Amino acid sequence: MKIFLILSTMLVLSCDGQADQKKEKNMPKHSNRLSQETSPYLQQHAHNPVDWYPWGEEAFAKARAENKPILLSIGYAACHWCHVMEKESFENEEIAALMNSLFVNIKVDREERPDVDQLYMRYVQLLTGSGGWPMTVFLTPQLKPFYGGTYFPPENRYGRPGFRRLLQLISDYYHNQKDDLNKNLKKIEMAITASFSEINGQKLPDRNTFNQACKRLAEMYEPEYGGLGNAPKFPAVQAFNLFLRKYANDGEQRYLDMVTHTLKSMGKGGVYDQLGSGFARYSTDNSWLVPHFEKMLYDNAQLVQLYLDTYLITKDEFYLQIVKEILAFVMREMTDPEGGFYSSFDADSEGEEGKFYIWDKKEIIQILGEENGEIFCAYYGVTEQGNFEGKNILNVVTDIPTLAVRFKTDEEVVQGSIADSKEKLFQIRKNRIPPALDDKILLSWNALMHSAFAKAYQVLGDKAYETVIRHNIAFIQKKMVRDNTLFHTYKDGIAKQNAFLDDYAYLIQALLDAYEALYEPSWLRWADELTRQANGIFWDENNGGYYYTSADEQLLHRIKDENDQSIPSATGVMLMNMLRLYSVNENSDYITRTEALFKKYEPVFVKNPYGYASYLNALDFYLNKPKEILLVQGKRTAVQPMLKAIFTEFIPNKVVLVINLEGGNEAIQSSVFQDRNTVNDMTTAYVCHNFICSMPVTNAATLRQLIKKK
Repeated sequence: MKIFLILSTMLVLSCDGQADQKKEKNMPKHSNRLSQETSPYLQQHAHNPVDWYPWGEEAFAKARAENKPILLSIGYAACHWCHVMEKESFENEEIAALMNSLFVNIKVDREERPDVDQLYMRYVQLLTGSGGWPMTVFLTPQLKPFYGGTYFPPENRYGRPGFRRLLQLISDYYHNQKDDLNKNLKKIEMAITASFSEINGQKLPDRNTFNQACKRLAEMYEPEYGGLGNAPKFPAVQAFNLFLRKYANDGEQRYLDMVTHTLKSMGKGGVYDQLGSGFARYSTDNSWLVPHFEKMLYDNAQLVQLYLDTYLITKDEFYLQIVKEILAFVMREMTDPEGGFYSSFDADSEGEEGKFYIWDKKEIIQILGEENGEIFCAYYGVTEQGNFEGKNILNVVTDIPTLAVRFKTDEEVVQGSIADSKEKLFQIRKNRIPPALDDKILLSWNALMHSAFAKAYQVLGDKAYETVIRHNIAFIQKKMVRDNTLFHTYKDGIAKQNAFLDDYAYLIQALLDAYEALYEPSWLRWADELTRQANGIFWDENNGGYYYTSADEQLLHRIKDENDQSIPSATGVMLMNMLRLYSVNENSDYITRTEALFKKYEPVFVKNPYGYASYLNALDFYLNKPKEILLVQGKRTAVQPMLKAIFTEFIPNKVVLVINLEGGNEAIQSSVFQDRNTVNDMTTAYVCHNFICSMPVTNAATLRQLIKKK
């Protein structure tokens, strides 16, 4: 046990950082098996002197045959500390030689294999009390963990043993202290098994559960700058979605105010790229000024929808402008020519975090001239001293009317000056060395951004968004589906890794959102087919709930997908998907499963509303019963005015279906919509709620009044 007393004092640092610029690979001295992988993160390690293996049977068989422990290293392309450890240890010839001699070394991209990451992260958190990346875990050849941590320095620091020493200690422990090893393996297995204990509630949650959960979440609100909790601050999209629903239910103003204050602070802050758009993953400070500069597809996808919903409630153009800017950024910089969406941008460029995004005041004045430069600097808080390591992160610190008074000119002049200056600086910034792009395409994240474009199209009807929606669905069908099987990741013409639960859940959601944008019946049918598939592949027949992986994945434990994290729980999304589809086809299995899930997880809804906000959003849909809106297309009037009446209001609990009397409506089996027809061959709307339907409506203004009624 002595080794565990020593190792328990090891330095543990979490990585929320970013990859250094990719190196030129002219005649590399070393190459390993990762050179055959498509993941940009694995490619970054393809020329380390470490004899890396990808996760798979080849590495496992070698470990068994040679009786060597496995060194499992997990990270991702946007991880700063991952690349610190690479430079310090994995590129060090002596340390690499030790690794190659003593271990079978496996490198995993956590975004390609989230299941492997989740399983071994559970162990590291149990052992150390925290987690992060890079993650280093030592396994037996049977894949059982027996020690781990996050970042390890190469040499002894602060009285703690370094990675070089750690390798020797671990190898000695594995080979020469078998009794202690076996005892600890049993204890570890018991602890991990206990951490997977089932939540088994029996009570169906009610409106009081929903309200109490919202109240508890509101207690986490930070009133000065918005957001939940203190630094580091994350967007907490699911929680703020919940607040909008709470406001829509009973008009309690503070819930809307918490959302608007937070979104204004974020949109004006440095966490938002004021020149090129797109949100960074989180803010390192309370005021949303200093971001961790990496941009992730999933954050921006979710924030588009939150800003859009807030616009629908407030009609404040500020929120809509953010939506348009993010989607323009994604179309410009994160969309593959084949139609998929890329994963992320690094924080670093030229080896420095944020260098691409920060400015010196003298540089700005030189580019813009004295007058326009001073207006720009006053608006974006640019000073000689700077606000970030002597440089300036752009953030809005005043407003146009105030600047007009200060510079003794008209507001229009100030606004025009700022707009022109932004464009000039944006063009200049293009000449800088940009952060590296992780251009692999993940089905789950891709689907989240697809929903963002679909929701925006519903409100704005922008033809460019329609093109993106159609192109993206065609890409998924052509590149990420084979023989009726979904794949999780795609790059360089290769789709691989059977899809996980979140791939299914988010894609089903995206198809339903796309259907409510463009009303292609095949998308509705596919959403239903995928839901049935997901329920067959991932459902736990013994205890209820969803596993994250299929039964085919050979891992030590089959993990349930439960908590919301930076992306919503796939289980919470499946809840909403099945409720939406039930309004379409009245499949009783969907209601049976949703009610079983609500009962199962009811005990944690109020205890941990942050972790189960996506479930609570679905619960609101279930308790309120959605407005089921059917539009029957007529030949005398268009359907678009009716759709505009529906989608320019914030109606979170609704299902919208369009029937063409000429056919193609087989997926719509709901009894309330049977035998509905047009009135005088005009496009006709029926609004149903809890199995009671309105009289037919042929006027958009009348329809708007109907759907706004509570």
